Amino acid sequence: MKSTKLILLHPTIQKQSSSSNTNRLWLIFIITFFTTAFTLTLITTTIRSNTTPTATSTATGDAASSIPLPLSISAALLHCATTTNSTHMTSTELAAITAAVARCAAAASHCNLLVFGLTHEALLYKVLNFNGRTIFLDENENLVSRFEQQHPGIEAYNVQYETRVSEMKRLFESARGELCGKCRPVQNLLFSECKLASNSLPNHMHELSWDVILIDGPSGYHEAAPGRMPAIFTAAVLARSKKGGAAETHIFVHDFDREMETVYSDEFLCRDNLGEAVGKLGHFVVERASDERSMTEFCRVSAPANSSSPSTSMA
Repeated sequence: MKSTKLILLHPTIQKQSSSSNTNRLWLIFIITFFTTAFTLTLITTTIRSNTTPTATSTATGDAASSIPLPLSISAALLHCATTTNSTHMTSTELAAITAAVARCAAAASHCNLLVFGLTHEALLYKVLNFNGRTIFLDENENLVSRFEQQHPGIEAYNVQYETRVSEMKRLFESARGELCGKCRPVQNLLFSECKLASNSLPNHMHELSWDVILIDGPSGYHEAAPGRMPAIFTAAVLARSKKGGAAETHIFVHDFDREMETVYSDEFLCRDNLGEAVGKLGHFVVERASDERSMTEFCRVSAPANSSSPSTSMA
């Protein structure tokens, strides 16, 4: 008789197998979930890192392009572009002034520029001294008013002069006789009794320490014109009487080839202070008074004999 084999399936073994399969499925699910989450995070981070610089640079470019050009610069460019023969100075003369203003702006955070004469180059000077203070003085009241209306950023003042070119010899000799008195090198011009002093300047101008002074006015081409005698004398006193800022003041005299400008510059700005002469432009470097002698004498070295006194006739 053949033996019969009987296979019994125990219920406990079936439960264990089912439970093991369930645990394996949960493990696979958890691993898949975290792998997917990590992958998505990595992709998102990479996209952000690649797009952020572009977005930032684009935003910066948009902001930079939206910054308007300063009014003073745009006005100067427009003026130069629309005006024929807009300057009566040569390029080398303007280069000398530009260099002095640039050095001043680089050495100090604030450069003070004083200009006698409201000429075609006024807007250029304003732009050159963009971060500093530039003041213009002119004897033509209508010109000052009209220029300020056309260019609101310009600071200009009308100055009345009592001198005449025809009086240059008499005024020169009078000032020479008062060098230790009314026409001394160091003084407050507001209360000066010297006939060459420009005491009609705005009060606040005497409180500023001028770094660069340009004398291109008042007019001096005929005997009835005010002449630049008071401007040269005033610049000399301002430079020697300054209290703050750099010890040196750069003073430019235009039309330096004319007799009056040459003689008065030699007397009050001093020939030994003449750094260079470019075309018709004389460039003087004058230091503030530092001792008793410099407070009573403009020049340590006497002016040349051929320019010691102006002639009675115009050059």
